[in-house]
Amino acid sequence: MYDTVVLATDGSASTERAVRVGLDLVKRFDGTVHGLYVLNASDIAATPEAVRQDLRDALRDQGQDALAKIAEQADSDVITSIREGKPATEICAYAESVEADVIVTGTRGRHGEHAFLLGSVAEAVVRQSPIPVLTVRQLEADEHAQRRPQGVA
Repeated sequence: MYDTVVLATDGSASTERAVRVGLDLVKRFDGTVHGLYVLNASDIAATPEAVRQDLRDALRDQGQDALAKIAEQADSDVITSIREGKPATEICAYAESVEADVIVTGTRGRHGEHAFLLGSVAEAVVRQSPIPVLTVRQLEADEHAQRRPQGVA
C-alpha cells in the first residue's frame, strides 16, 4: 500500500515524531523511504549577498544532519535528497518524481513552533499535493506521558 514514502524534514524537534511515524509505515509495508530536506530559497535570498553562500552551506550541513538522523533510525536504506527552492513546491515535486504513495511531514517546523494549526509548509503541501499527505502532530510532553502504556519508559 505504501511502497514509497517521502519523509520531509527540516531537522527540528517537532518533526521527530513524523519521522518515527513515517519509518513505521515503511517498515509495516516493506517500502522504500526517501528523506527530503529543502533549503528555503527565500530565506537565503533575504540575507545579504556577502553571506548567502555561507548560509547556504550551513543550511546544507543542517540538512545532511537531519537526513543522517533519519538514516540512523531506519531499518533499511534511506534515499536522501537536499533541494533548494520553495519548500512546499519542492516537496510536492520530489514526491511526484519518485512516484511516492504518501508524503509524511510534521505539522510545525522551525518557523512555526507556536503555530496554532498547521505550519505554513505543511499546509501548503496538503493543499498542493496530488499525493496523499500524512501530517503528524508533535505531542506535548504531558500528552506523550498520558498516551504511554504503563510500565513503558
